[in-house]
Amino acid sequence: MKKRRNSVYKLTLYGMLIAVLVVLAMVNIPQPAGLSITFNMIPVAIAAIAGGVEGGAVVGGAFGLISFLQCFGILGYSAMGAALVGVSPVLMFVQRFVSRLLVGILVAVIHGFLKKRAVRNFVRYSIAGFAAAFLNTLFFMSLLVLLFGSTEYMQTSMGGQGFLAFVISATGVNALVEMIVSTLVTGAVAMALDHSRLMNIKGA
Repeated sequence: MKKRRNSVYKLTLYGMLIAVLVVLAMVNIPQPAGLSITFNMIPVAIAAIAGGVEGGAVVGGAFGLISFLQCFGILGYSAMGAALVGVSPVLMFVQRFVSRLLVGILVAVIHGFLKKRAVRNFVRYSIAGFAAAFLNTLFFMSLLVLLFGSTEYMQTSMGGQGFLAFVISATGVNALVEMIVSTLVTGAVAMALDHSRLMNIKGA
């Protein structure tokens, strides 16, 4: 009975977090170079904290799928994605989906490591939020340049800059805002869920 109740709770929590992802997908803040400020990593971090690797993979994968669909104008629109998906839908899927899937898994691993070392709840929740935003930017931009750096679109966007200079100029404000907000909001939301005894999924 307890196992069944735990499974129902997991499905409910993951479903709610994915629903939040869909809403957040519609409220991205456009920035230069076809990028945008997004807070979608917060639900991914919450899922990774509550459900471990399973939760991080499920909700992280959902974020990646939504991001990929936006290349086709579904659940929002990505100008960069629309420009590059025509080059290779497969590579775009890797860049959009796989990067977010890995982030969810790695955040769960990081949180699990901190939990085993008895790091205080709010601190490790906040670190998980920071890691989610940081890794999302790192993987997204690294794969973007690695897979599409030679395309005309990216060459124009990079304007002759090297990888590091391009990442800083294109995501400097985005990444800073995302990391600060993700750190604070993830820590606060996770603590609220913890106090309500809604954070710990058995086996996470």
